[in-house]
Amino acid sequence: MAENTPQNLYDDSSIKSLDWREHIRLRPGMYIGKLGDGSSLDDGIYVLLKEVIDNCIDEHTMGHGKHVDITVKDGKVRVRDYGRGIPLGSVVKVVSQINTGAKYDSNVFQKSVGLNGVGTKAVNALSNSFHVKSYREGKMKLAEFEQGILIKEYPEVNSTESNGTEIVFVPDDTVFKHYKYIEEYIENQVWNYCYLNAGLVINFNEKKYISKNGLLDLLERKTNVDEIRYPIIHLKGDDIEIAFTHSNDYGEEIYSFVNGQHTTQGGTHQQAFREAYVKTVRDFFKKDYDASDIRQSIVAAVSIRVVEPVFESQTKTKLGSINMDVKGPSVKVFLMEFMTKQLDNFLHRNPAVADALKKRIEQTEHERKELSGIKKIANERAKKANIHNRKLRDCKVHFDDVFEGKNKLAMESKRLESTIFITEGDSASGSITKSRNVDTQAVFSLKGKPLNCYGMSKKIVYENEEMNLLQHALNIEQSIENLRYNNIVIATDADVDGMHIRLLIMTFFLQFFPDLVRNGHVYILETPLFRVRDKKETIYCYSETEKQKAIQKLHGKPEITRFKGLGEISPDEFGGFIGEDIKKVPVLLAGEAHIQKLLEYYMGKNTMQRQEFIIQNLRIEVDSTEPIVLPQTLEVEELV
Repeated sequence: MAENTPQNLYDDSSIKSLDWREHIRLRPGMYIGKLGDGSSLDDGIYVLLKEVIDNCIDEHTMGHGKHVDITVKDGKVRVRDYGRGIPLGSVVKVVSQINTGAKYDSNVFQKSVGLNGVGTKAVNALSNSFHVKSYREGKMKLAEFEQGILIKEYPEVNSTESNGTEIVFVPDDTVFKHYKYIEEYIENQVWNYCYLNAGLVINFNEKKYISKNGLLDLLERKTNVDEIRYPIIHLKGDDIEIAFTHSNDYGEEIYSFVNGQHTTQGGTHQQAFREAYVKTVRDFFKKDYDASDIRQSIVAAVSIRVVEPVFESQTKTKLGSINMDVKGPSVKVFLMEFMTKQLDNFLHRNPAVADALKKRIEQTEHERKELSGIKKIANERAKKANIHNRKLRDCKVHFDDVFEGKNKLAMESKRLESTIFITEGDSASGSITKSRNVDTQAVFSLKGKPLNCYGMSKKIVYENEEMNLLQHALNIEQSIENLRYNNIVIATDADVDGMHIRLLIMTFFLQFFPDLVRNGHVYILETPLFRVRDKKETIYCYSETEKQKAIQKLHGKPEITRFKGLGEISPDEFGGFIGEDIKKVPVLLAGEAHIQKLLEYYMGKNTMQRQEFIIQNLRIEVDSTEPIVLPQTLEVEELV
């Protein structure tokens, strides 16, 4: 029997009660998901911003305020709406007392995004500084907080400003270490708010955003008119809006929303749309097409509004089971009835569109049947490879078996942390394997340069051993919904060959699994180019400029090492580069980027045009004593 030592003593003194801010700061994941540094779309700093904007959108939805001003600069955020303004006597309570707000009264906020009175409190508690102003009926009230603690509450004063609320905050850099807002991520958030609230004007960093046609505008921005198979179908009804078409890309690209919230992980409404769409198409053509053939290459946006939505986490990225209202039909029944009537009617009225849809489905069906034999052989080959070689050094995160019986929060937290490094060669993969976190980090080792698969059909994925094994390692052979790792990190050397391999891997993803990039799963690992050290201090540098600064700081003649390959970095050192302070750069697609045109330009045969672009746009830092080093980072977003 264990002794009652101070380490394992369990009595009344072991029971602690935390106030609201202490609990949020101790367990931020319960309120905003993961923390992160801003390199991922689902990192905490974007959730903080979203929580504040959501309140502005709810005001607009209720008919108060036609525009919102957002400024994000140097890590500081300012959001100003022009709604009713927080009642002046409740300004402090609304942002600092848990479970306090107006959204518990469904007569005041019907079909709103936030319902649990937590959002702005979490922002407040997790910010170094948090200022809230409310303008209401010629008066203004201001309160200032630091890490959730009220610093000063000012008396009400007269004001000529329009009604509304202004919140200014700076995320706590002890919680969000080395954080940085990526403007493209915020811009995407802003566009989504506009698409879901046609006519709303959002001014973000002095640029105006507005949508007149809702989800139709969303798909027009996300697709290339030359690559879609038929004009976008746009259907609207009470509390529902749907737009979709088919492209020439692989996969399913579905943007789903509930009460203006982008549900990046889908949920019951997204699944209901997929099922309703398949059933309606089968019934219309009177043929039992395979569901995957019907949905392959679909690009869709689905938005519904419900009373008191039930999300599976505080971050509201996945909708749980819910009815459209307290006494209404389930989401599945509602969507099925809407699609059966509206889509069926549309296809009957537009036979040319119906014919184009049918041809796309039958083309996919033909390709699938043609691939069936090859896939069977490739799957057997992949199983043998998993047994007989060690290309994949897996991590311990096996969601269903490891976390069976454990709470969903722990499971989701580990899933968000899961990472696979794609490396070149045994030496690089060996260094990462020895220094990784075996609980959440896996390593896949490439053999040689991947094939440039631009313009090829998916048949090549199964015939090429490296590509086949990679898709099996990621568990995306059937669907990217089964993706085993939330973060896919390309880790190649910082030389010409490494850059080439990096581009070939990115081409593979963009050609066959574009949703991996669209959904923010793909990153480039940044590792230092130089190590500058003397007897007292070691400084790792990621550029020539950083190297020169390090030399000046250490004075004298410090030892300088140029890392030409990942295999040259010892496992002990590597542990610091892929640990808590890992530097990974997201592979981004600009909002108007169209994948096939992108690949055609950069991976096709237009050599001279591409060469001219590289000469004009590539910035290289030259060291007279070192060879020319291509930039460590190359984002797809830069290639537009």
